[in-house]
Amino acid sequence: MAAFHDVRFPDNISGGARGGPERRTQVVTVASGDEERNATWADSRRRFDVAYGIRRADDLAAVIAFFEARNGRLHGFRFKDWSDFKSGLPSRAPEARDQLLGLGDGARRHFRLKKAYSSGDAVWERMIRRPVEGSVRVAVDGAERLSGWSVDCATGIVSFEDPPGLDLEVRAGFEFDVPVRFDTDRLDVTLRVERLGSIPSIPLVELRESDAPFPS
Repeated sequence: MAAFHDVRFPDNISGGARGGPERRTQVVTVASGDEERNATWADSRRRFDVAYGIRRADDLAAVIAFFEARNGRLHGFRFKDWSDFKSGLPSRAPEARDQLLGLGDGARRHFRLKKAYSSGDAVWERMIRRPVEGSVRVAVDGAERLSGWSVDCATGIVSFEDPPGLDLEVRAGFEFDVPVRFDTDRLDVTLRVERLGSIPSIPLVELRESDAPFPS
């Protein structure tokens, strides 16, 4: 059975990769020339090409080793999307009040990490399932909590020892990785070190992961 390997693709190579979010929209042009558009995906999916990050023979060796250890497309892994890996602005460190996770009701102890993308009146919320260990900060009612909570870095679920009070805002700041897999079972690379620039595509695709159930 395919598994998720909780390891991150080498940062020095991902930093030179290309890619970003992809959406799927069905566009139909009717007889009048007007368009009808429907989103077939509720959420975006990210794709990357790590061939652009390979600069040296050692980089190529690292990618081959990583590919073989994942059995090609079989096993997922973590990937740092350098264009979008923080809960807030790229120019600053995550802060405990970056993202609203929900409101307390005096009984609820578990909250999912998420990141809101807004422009004008439109907002899309992205579930964050692979936060970076040690990066998560949490605030309740505007005050950072340094203890009394924990986070599962395999699910993105924040759990409180004591449930936040009624209507109190629960917020968090964090860094996160994208769960991906190789989108090929074959690496077609040149065998001559001096021609590394001719390496073709080495694609990765984001994994669609269901939300894990809250702990009991």
